[in-house]
Amino acid sequence: MATKNVVTGGQGRLAYLLLLPTLILLALVVGFPLVLSAWQSLTQTGGDIDPATGIIRSGDSFVGLQNYLNAFTSSGAGAGFWNAFWNTTLFTVIGVGVETVLGVAMALIMARALRATGIVRASILVPWAIPTVVSALMWQLIFDANGIANRMIGHQILWTTEGWQAKAAVLIADIWKTAPYIGLLTLAGLQTIDEGVYEAAKVDGADRWQTFWRITLPLVRPVLVVAVLFRLLDAMRMFDLPYVLLGRLASGQTLSMLAADAASKTDYGMASAYSMILFAYICLIAFVFVRMLGADVIGADEGRTRRLGRTARRTRATSEGSLA
Repeated sequence: MATKNVVTGGQGRLAYLLLLPTLILLALVVGFPLVLSAWQSLTQTGGDIDPATGIIRSGDSFVGLQNYLNAFTSSGAGAGFWNAFWNTTLFTVIGVGVETVLGVAMALIMARALRATGIVRASILVPWAIPTVVSALMWQLIFDANGIANRMIGHQILWTTEGWQAKAAVLIADIWKTAPYIGLLTLAGLQTIDEGVYEAAKVDGADRWQTFWRITLPLVRPVLVVAVLFRLLDAMRMFDLPYVLLGRLASGQTLSMLAADAASKTDYGMASAYSMILFAYICLIAFVFVRMLGADVIGADEGRTRRLGRTARRTRATSEGSLA
């Protein structure tokens, strides 16, 4: 027993030693910028007046939580913040929700396609492979006043102007581009399901709908939840698509765009505050998502999937023995 503990302790130290270069690299490229941004969010970049002397001060001055208070107020900087916050939430909830439904449908089509399977998969994945900026420029032409979108619906809508239509344009373009991402990962999960599970379901008399809800969806759930989690985090950081498609319209402004806009005005303290709020928002959503839906980020559910496969094979063997 003592020898076993010594070996385990030695392996643990070796594991930490091998991970040390990666941890140092992460500390440099992730930890240091994060700490620097947190400190920058507590400062104000020059231009403020010293109340004692009336002289405009240069450099950064410590203002504490004032930048955060300004962000959450109902006027001034806060007005833009809450608009960007609700836009980010809207694009994330509606966009990822629709993408999940379409992605699962695409995965089922690609998994069941018998003819021209390669062509079907390639055609579905083309939108995801197109760079976001190129995709945004393409949809900008589609949503032009004289574009294809208005000709198809037979009514002229100014898609790239302030209003609900601008939000709809961002959602349509984002769903078209990223739904294949969820479809691709879901397809990978579908291909790991043992066919014996479906054969056992047929023996038990399950129809297609019951097979989907009670077999396919539970078995593909670990992969699907992780795919949705990654897409959720990506949607909350959305910047390039609405920026290229709509420019600086308030109807399409996100938190990432708000932070970039503040930085372009050299208001680095406020930009850092927006960035830290977005970082905290993403961490909160990720934590709630993992806790509520049990996202298997480290692959802990693989053993459960294998056990279900073995159970299905035993069920199939029993059923075949009964029929014989």
